[in-house]
Amino acid sequence: MKRILLSGVAALALPGAALAACPAVTVADPMGVAAGTFPQQYDLAEFQSAAGCTMDFAENPAIGDLNARIKGNPALPPLAERLPSEPLVVAPYDGIGQYGGQFDALSNATESGTSDFLSVRHVNLFRYSDDLQTVVPNVAKSWEWNEDFTQLTVHLRAGHKWSDGAPFTAADVVFWYDNLMMDTNVMAEPKDYALAGGKPMKVEAVDDTTVRFTLEAPKPGLIETFSFTYVQPFQPKHFFGQFHPALDANADANAQALGYENGYDLIKAYYGNSDWMDTPSPMLTAGDKLAGLPKDTMPTLESHILVKETTEGRHYVANPYFFQVDTAGNQLPYISNMDETYVGDEEVRTLKLLNGEVDYKSQAVNLTQAPVLLEGQEKGNYTIDVKPGIASATLTFNVTSEDLGKRAIFNDVRFRAAMSVAIDRDQLNEVVAFGLGTPNQYIGFSPRPDFIDAKWESHEIAFDPDRARALLDEVGLVDKDGDGDRDLPNGDPFVLDWQFSTQASSSQLVELIAQNWTDVGVTTTIKEVTSDEYRSSQSSNTLDVMMWGKGQPAGSILGDGEIWVPPFDGYFDVRTGMLWAEWISSNGSAGVEPPAWVAELKSELDTYQSSAPGTETSIAAAQKMVEIMTGQVLFIGTINAPAPVYHSNKLKNFPEFKTQSYEFYRTYPYRPAQWWLSE
Repeated sequence: MKRILLSGVAALALPGAALAACPAVTVADPMGVAAGTFPQQYDLAEFQSAAGCTMDFAENPAIGDLNARIKGNPALPPLAERLPSEPLVVAPYDGIGQYGGQFDALSNATESGTSDFLSVRHVNLFRYSDDLQTVVPNVAKSWEWNEDFTQLTVHLRAGHKWSDGAPFTAADVVFWYDNLMMDTNVMAEPKDYALAGGKPMKVEAVDDTTVRFTLEAPKPGLIETFSFTYVQPFQPKHFFGQFHPALDANADANAQALGYENGYDLIKAYYGNSDWMDTPSPMLTAGDKLAGLPKDTMPTLESHILVKETTEGRHYVANPYFFQVDTAGNQLPYISNMDETYVGDEEVRTLKLLNGEVDYKSQAVNLTQAPVLLEGQEKGNYTIDVKPGIASATLTFNVTSEDLGKRAIFNDVRFRAAMSVAIDRDQLNEVVAFGLGTPNQYIGFSPRPDFIDAKWESHEIAFDPDRARALLDEVGLVDKDGDGDRDLPNGDPFVLDWQFSTQASSSQLVELIAQNWTDVGVTTTIKEVTSDEYRSSQSSNTLDVMMWGKGQPAGSILGDGEIWVPPFDGYFDVRTGMLWAEWISSNGSAGVEPPAWVAELKSELDTYQSSAPGTETSIAAAQKMVEIMTGQVLFIGTINAPAPVYHSNKLKNFPEFKTQSYEFYRTYPYRPAQWWLSE
């Protein structure tokens, strides 16, 4: 590797220090170098001071060829001009990696089962370290709060650049907030995490490397949102600005010259119309217009950038401007190429895993697949770790169903309690989780913090079909025509139409629950659909029963309370009360007015989010939130079970995960930029 001295960095070494190469510190062998302020990483000056060295830098020998594949990127300047003057220094887990190779990923389809792979290249202002407790800087260099959590100041890295070489500055954070998140032409309404006390924040660029968030109400969990979610609070103003009417008077004309209706139409071609960061690129959606676009995909700060997309998958190459280096000064990422293949059939995905055709996967790998995958480890040259989950399969009924007869039943808490106690969770645990799971009720917080009474985890989960039948009788669901199946009070047949996706859970679990319900007289039909079909039908308010993984750590809820307000989650998850949400967002001019307890729940959420964690006020609000949500049995828990984490034995610096979960953004705490592939 050719090594260079980063311009201006030598002065950061200790006065009089010898110009020594920096030691290749790893997590496994710190080589006597003291830990930094944050675990497993350092600021550059901090590392040079601790190690008594001056760092020089090296790059991937293939980076020029990789850059040539990025449409619109100019020829590369020297590495010294591509790295920030304050790069993030990352200590690899086991050893300094080797450049090259292709990381092979497996997803279900476009925007289906893709978050696992997205997390491998993901960056955000902050992240959770792999202890899943400590928030550490990432894109940001540092941050500080004022005393009452109403002002957050974030410091960025001087000289940080987008993947096309343009400067990344505080203006890109302001643009994300003012011109995307808060612009109703892009986002129909702002997300909960983008508000404080229900009101917009003021986001301002103090200077190029300092951005300040000023809040109408305290929100200590704001940094949590920018640590554990896919939401990236920065977008390339230099790229989008030319098409945004608020920033360029010629925005519409600029977009029309490229074949788009207006500037917003072009922005949505790249960014979509949501905060989900994995929407199809123009390579898949633009058709003939692609040839005229300035770039195939928008510039990124992530470790890899998209260069090819079809309905069969995607291909990425290393970002030549990535802001991280290892302790020996090698620019990350080590892996040159990443390839994502879409396979919709679970059996085919399992076969590819068995054949060792995949380098890492955990999303949509269910525990029911574990026995065959464990058996094939040696032949396939991979490792399976079965790790605890955080979210668990959770059910709900459509409380704003267009079928008014069903809506009345679904809104009766006695019905929801009956359907909960009709489920034999011990059977689910034995058959689906091999006895490794724990029956549980949905309480919102997962894992349950100590300040939440354990009684709620067992609320209405004791298997009791006789009580279920009695409750169903009480609500008027009786067999009126003598055919053995319960009917609505008006005499119409009562049949539950349950459409499910195996991305959310195994078909076995669905079959067992459906049989439990049928056994108490509630006829339940099941149909497996794709995750896209499920989500579309759920959003269209046409389903009777919805199910997906659900549950969120206490810290995450501090920043994003989406699961506590109608429709009680985002597009990709399980939710209900679509018309309640419409009533709230329209100030009562449309939709259906929710019951009073929904407003009470929102009030307690506001108190929880605006209170300092651990205070009496915060704890009391959280306790009341659980009392309301779980007491209403709006969502029905099943079992919390572990799940497999699959990785190739060729993948190095791969640590043992603490959990197989989405809730800390999958691989993000485990620093995939320092993974590398052996021969």
